Amino acid sequence: MENSVGDRLDARNWPFSQDCLPQPVYLVGGAVRDAILGRTREYLDLDFIVPGDAIQVASAIAQRYQAGFVLLDAERKISRVVFPQATVDFAQQEGDSLFTDLHRRDFTINAIAYNPHTKEIIDPLQGYRDLESGLLRMISPANLQDDPLRLMRAYRQAAQLDFTIEPNTQNAIRTLSPYINNVAKERIRVEIGYLLGNAQGTPWLTSAGRDGILANFFTNATEESWRKLAAVDKAAILIEQNWQPLGTKLQEYIRETVKTTWLGIVKLACLVHPNAELAAIELQQLTYSRVEIRAIVTILNLFGRLKTSHISIREQYFFFQAAGEVFAAIVVMALANDIFITELNQLYIDTYALLINRFLNPDDLVAHPSPLVSGRDVIEVLEISASPLIGELLTEIAIAQAEGKVVTVEEAIDFARRFISNRV
Repeated sequence: MENSVGDRLDARNWPFSQDCLPQPVYLVGGAVRDAILGRTREYLDLDFIVPGDAIQVASAIAQRYQAGFVLLDAERKISRVVFPQATVDFAQQEGDSLFTDLHRRDFTINAIAYNPHTKEIIDPLQGYRDLESGLLRMISPANLQDDPLRLMRAYRQAAQLDFTIEPNTQNAIRTLSPYINNVAKERIRVEIGYLLGNAQGTPWLTSAGRDGILANFFTNATEESWRKLAAVDKAAILIEQNWQPLGTKLQEYIRETVKTTWLGIVKLACLVHPNAELAAIELQQLTYSRVEIRAIVTILNLFGRLKTSHISIREQYFFFQAAGEVFAAIVVMALANDIFITELNQLYIDTYALLINRFLNPDDLVAHPSPLVSGRDVIEVLEISASPLIGELLTEIAIAQAEGKVVTVEEAIDFARRFISNRV
């Protein structure tokens, strides 16, 4: 084993002492794989195989370091210790030996073990060789069938590592694709979420769709839907190159508690029913959050409004009001649609530029109205009763202000007086 790999697997990098571990014990999975590849993470994710009582080992470490303890699977004796900068899982060894356990895993690159006491790499399935070749190779079709989520994980790991799925493995995945329907939609959604969030995931998400893995997940997705995902990435690049702040927005999570990026939301909108109401029902059935559903419904309802070479100030005002924080995603969807169908017309580019520049200017009164008067001001000055008419009046004042017809408070009050007079 190369010294650099040993350094990356050194127990001194762990949040607990190696002395807490029994002998023998084995580090497996992603931590070993990433160490061999030279990949580093600020947040450690360690997985140990323990031949003895894994729960007892985890519990003792959690107590000693006052860390969090989670029992993940009582039957299979799998538990987790949570540190501020690390998650450490302990699993009871499956079968009567380490070799039996490793042969039950998903892919060869994840079936490499490291003994922290002897500093030895154990690689019975030639995972090291596949890491060097950039190949994701199954251990057996039966292992994929036993845990069908592994079918989807193949695409996610290929995207993460920039690997190729070995042909026999991909053929087996296609054959076994119906078994993915036995997996809870929430678990599938996590894998999809990674692939949605960046351009590197797009070809693999598309491949998963074409291989039938997602046929019963995105039931309304067509071949056109899958091809449109690449157009979304092209539109996002165009945004990033010309309006960097908007490009940054696309990479942000839509909420801290919802780990879907705005770019991911746009791609998701390509894969559901194009009718917003039907898409909302579909997304509810797929257990997406209300925040995600609202964003996608807004995209589907509004992106078509940008298919024009001229939008009046009044139309722009109502567009921005309806778009809100979803604006960047709507623009990307509209751009992607144009890129997918045909070459971008210069008139459309000018329309996008106008709206984007308004959105990025906090002082723009079309995109970011700054009311001259409040409803209470109007009621008191004009001595009228509160009613739904007040809201309509304030909207008209805001539009007149955006058009430059109203500049001062006095002009706003005069506008309101005339508006009321004309309505009587």
